[in-house]
Order: sequence, then structure tokens, then C-alpha cells
Amino acid sequence: MFFVSKIRAVAEAVGTEISFPRAKETLIEKAREAKPRLIIVDLHSQKIEPAGLAAELKADDELRAIPLLGFFSHVQTELQRNALNAGFDQVIPRSVFARDLPKILAAK
Repeated sequence: MFFVSKIRAVAEAVGTEISFPRAKETLIEKAREAKPRLIIVDLHSQKIEPAGLAAELKADDELRAIPLLGFFSHVQTELQRNALNAGFDQVIPRSVFARDLPKILAAK
């Protein structure tokens, strides 16, 4: 919950609209409607199942071009490898994500 609040606050500060779908189906539906410039995924999410999400997005002609960024706990490098293999465009440690969040959201 802390991280969601931080992301929301930074998004507001840089003038970026953001949403937090809680299920893979909802995320895909919102991506089709809104055509986001970036999808950010917590690789520890058990609700979204990140690897399956990436595979589904990258297999879809309409959605594959949306950049997919995942963040993870730096000690769980297996998550990083799995995410990259599943199709994530960029995977960064949570500490880097938190540090660079304003830049990430402002650029997109």
C-alpha cells in the first residue's frame, strides 16, 4: 500500500495519469481502452501473475508495443530473469525504481 501511495503522489506531481488494476483481465481491458505509454508491474504481484501478463501483452498485436517495466526486490534475481524471458522490456530493482520514479513517469 505504501508503494501505491508513493507512485500515485509522484504521478500527480509530474502530471501523469495512472491507474492500478488489480487483476490481469482488468489491466488488459484498460490497456486496450487507454493505450497507455507504459505499464509498470510489481514482479512480486500474485494477483496479476507478471510472467503470464507479459506473455499475453506481447502476443497481442494491439498491445505488444506498450513498454512493460517491472520492478523487483534486488535479492530475487530469478524474478528479474523470468520477467525478461517473459517479455518485459525493462526490469529494475525496487530501489532504482523508487529513486527514478519521477523521471520514469515524466518521460512517459
